[in-house]
Amino acid sequence: MRIWSLHPRYLDRQGLTACWRETLLAQAVLEGATRGYTRHPQLERFRAVPDPLGAIGDHLAGIAEEATARGYNFDTSKVHRRSAGPLQLEVTTGQLALEWEHLLGKLSVRSPELAAQWSGIELPEAHPLFAIVDGPVASWERAVPQG
Repeated sequence: MRIWSLHPRYLDRQGLTACWRETLLAQAVLEGATRGYTRHPQLERFRAVPDPLGAIGDHLAGIAEEATARGYNFDTSKVHRRSAGPLQLEVTTGQLALEWEHLLGKLSVRSPELAAQWSGIELPEAHPLFAIVDGPVASWERAVPQG
């Protein structure tokens, strides 16, 4: 499961649809509707806020908004709940940098033209749910940093 902290604009078609599906799975896990993935580390940051289901719903809404801008039709009725008010989670610069490196590696294989388009960006924008703060890779991250 990869719930990207990066803005969905950077994802290719495969990445955008995979992020949608995986975040829908995360929603189901947080609702208690599945027995699998209940201890997945990606969910720690959502569980740490007062309204985890609202936060995951806001994340899904950001993905759906990007999909709509590209002409895709993601079924937004699958977003069960949004937060009651403005909600922002923090993401560290170290976490964004790690995810950026991970994404560029994936894009270089399956969407080289997109990888080339984004390659000049040092630190990308975050998903609208996240506010960027200085810091290391998140404690919940299990991917091994390259370099």
